[in-house]
Amino acid sequence: MTRNPCRDAEWILFAIILCLSDRSSAQISYSVSEEVDKGTVVGNIAKDLQVNAQQLEERGFRIVSGYSKTHFEADLRTGALFVSDRIDREEICPNVPKCSLNIEGLLSNPMNIYRIEVSILDINDNAPTFPEQIHVFNISESSSTGERYPLPAAHDADTGSNSVKNFKLNSNEYFSLDVSSGGDSVFAELVLQKPLDREKQPIVKLTLIAVDGGKPARSGSMQIHVNVIDVNDNTPSFSKSLYKVSVNENISVGATIMKLSATDLDEGLNSNIKYFLMSGGSADSSDHFSINRESGEIIVRTKLDYEENSAYELRLRATDQGSTPRSGYAKVLVEVVDVNDNAPEISVTSVMSPVKENAEAGTVVALVTVTDKDGGQNGLTACKIQGSIPFKLTSNYKNYYSLVVDGRLDRETVPFYNITISATDEGDPPLSNTSVINVHISDINDNAPSFPKTDINIYLKENSKVGDMITKVTAYDADVNENAKLTYSFSDMYTSKYSTQTLLNVNSETGEIITLQSFNYEELRTFQFKVQATDSGVPPLRNNVTVNVFILDENDNSPTILAPYSELGSVNSETIPYSAEAGYFVAKIRAVDADSGYNALLSYHLSEPKGNNLFRIGTSTGEIRTKRKMSDNDLKTHPLVVLVSDNGEPSLSATVSVDVVVVESAADSHTQFRHVTLKEDSFSDLNLYLLIAIVSVSVIFLLSLISLLAVRCHKTDGSFSRYGAPMITTHPDGSWSYSKATQQYDVCFSSDTLKSDVVVFPAPFPPVDAELISINGGDTFTRTQTLPTTEKVSRAFLFV
Repeated sequence: MTRNPCRDAEWILFAIILCLSDRSSAQISYSVSEEVDKGTVVGNIAKDLQVNAQQLEERGFRIVSGYSKTHFEADLRTGALFVSDRIDREEICPNVPKCSLNIEGLLSNPMNIYRIEVSILDINDNAPTFPEQIHVFNISESSSTGERYPLPAAHDADTGSNSVKNFKLNSNEYFSLDVSSGGDSVFAELVLQKPLDREKQPIVKLTLIAVDGGKPARSGSMQIHVNVIDVNDNTPSFSKSLYKVSVNENISVGATIMKLSATDLDEGLNSNIKYFLMSGGSADSSDHFSINRESGEIIVRTKLDYEENSAYELRLRATDQGSTPRSGYAKVLVEVVDVNDNAPEISVTSVMSPVKENAEAGTVVALVTVTDKDGGQNGLTACKIQGSIPFKLTSNYKNYYSLVVDGRLDRETVPFYNITISATDEGDPPLSNTSVINVHISDINDNAPSFPKTDINIYLKENSKVGDMITKVTAYDADVNENAKLTYSFSDMYTSKYSTQTLLNVNSETGEIITLQSFNYEELRTFQFKVQATDSGVPPLRNNVTVNVFILDENDNSPTILAPYSELGSVNSETIPYSAEAGYFVAKIRAVDADSGYNALLSYHLSEPKGNNLFRIGTSTGEIRTKRKMSDNDLKTHPLVVLVSDNGEPSLSATVSVDVVVVESAADSHTQFRHVTLKEDSFSDLNLYLLIAIVSVSVIFLLSLISLLAVRCHKTDGSFSRYGAPMITTHPDGSWSYSKATQQYDVCFSSDTLKSDVVVFPAPFPPVDAELISINGGDTFTRTQTLPTTEKVSRAFLFV
């Protein structure tokens, strides 16, 4: 029987519903006669399911059928199951004694499925028919009374009591009718009651009536013409009345399955037998078999298929060639033996596509149906998944399976699976088939944004333009689509005493950070803020990156002259005795620069008078001394202009005017520094000033350390280590170094002074911890405290 694709689709739908349902109840059985009117009530579903009609409607009860037509529907108001389409038992179950329709009732919320079997009762809606309208017998007049002549079998599409149950023959003087039954079949034979007389009646015309057992009964008729033939008085005969033969379904077309032989005691043409395959028996037997009329060999005409028909009944006739041919009859029952010629077929219905990566174990992904057209052992199948993957097959009902999740899914690791399902039957040799299911894994927001580094260091020149982009932060999110769409924002609003949003702005889409104001190194040297990347998932996930901004100094501050001297425009005077020797200390110019590094490295020069050969100034110390002894030709007043320049690019400078007045004796000098000799070891006032200045610097350092420790207790990020604390390092030659950030300054004592002048020179950055140096006075200095290089300490320059 050819399979209906629509019917297969219905069964697949049933399998889906079966796998999705929470439970199923026992089978409910009804019966209904075929050809009943539409609307005929078969039974009450609500009552038999023990639910009220209101629940049927609320839970969306519906009938699911595996057939091409939906023959039944349910009235949700009353719960009645009624006929919705014409029911023809012969169409639904041809040549089957018992006919039933299996349908399913489906309730939702929760989902329940109920199997319903409706037996289709046959009614007598088909009359018996004969394979031919006129059947001819050639019977010799010499035939003896009592001879029997099998009649063609009548066919009735109805079954049971409605099938052919009896035959009737019209009244005549020569023949009677003998009716016999075998199983479900009824056969009739003509019995000769009186010798025929060809001269009296050469043709005997009879009417054979087949009557079924229905109420009321139906009938069909066939005309029988008996040609009375003279003489030939022996009938061919078979050795058996019933033959049985078994053939494999894969037997070749044209193969001989058996050879029949009939005998006739006559001689000549009266014993020359020809064989015929009679109509009747199995409906399609003549389509699949033929017989060699001369040899009696039964030959396969078309390919046999066990799955379509497992047995055939052949009715054979052997007829001699006498002037009055005589015939003998036999039956052949051909049994078709199944061979494993059909591989299993795999049908897949997707239930969930794609599958979320957080799907729990047991989640149904697809429904798998395996069918095998073979029968018996050849039709038994086993189904499995190839490879090791987080999925498995669970059996639902016979050859129905569910493909379910059986492990953790991670889209970022495996975004999709090609699941190969194989089905193998138990034939010999076994046949198998495979089907590939493509399962895509959909993303959930399970990955937070990540930055390449936890912190970023940015170096920004002071006085930069407003609106300049200082950096661009970029985060990566392993998720996709909205779950990977990132926005950027500041996660902390304040850094130190400034609001981050007043200093900078971050583009929420690109992560570009631009300045909102120009920075002044002298006011703000470094600050820190955090940028937060947030994805668009639900719920959103986020992550931070710390950005350290270091303002780089530019030479935007001119040197400032310190007291007691004033800048150009004021009168500054110093006196020296006429007897001053070469190298006599005249004055010391002190200046500071608000910049740092090389921009604050100052140098001193005498710019006036031109051609001066009496005075010199220390380039790094600012000390003005005599080059030689005084002479009578020298002026009494020497106006000097001192130029103080920094080491920036371009260099900035300041000037101060000092009038040096020559007096007759040292008693007339009012400058206390003139009397301090180069080798004096006593504790002078200048030493006192130096000590006070060193103590002040130490206090400033100490306060800076306390402030830094408070900041470090508040912040856990140690990303400022590159810009560590100021460091002072002693050297074997008696000098000491001051270091800050990535530069270091050598602070050296002048060998020709009272060791009270401090000069700062750049030097390489030391790789070890620095030590704070305290100058006790005179020529001695000691280490007083060790400072870690990671501490942030305020920088100070001291010039004495």
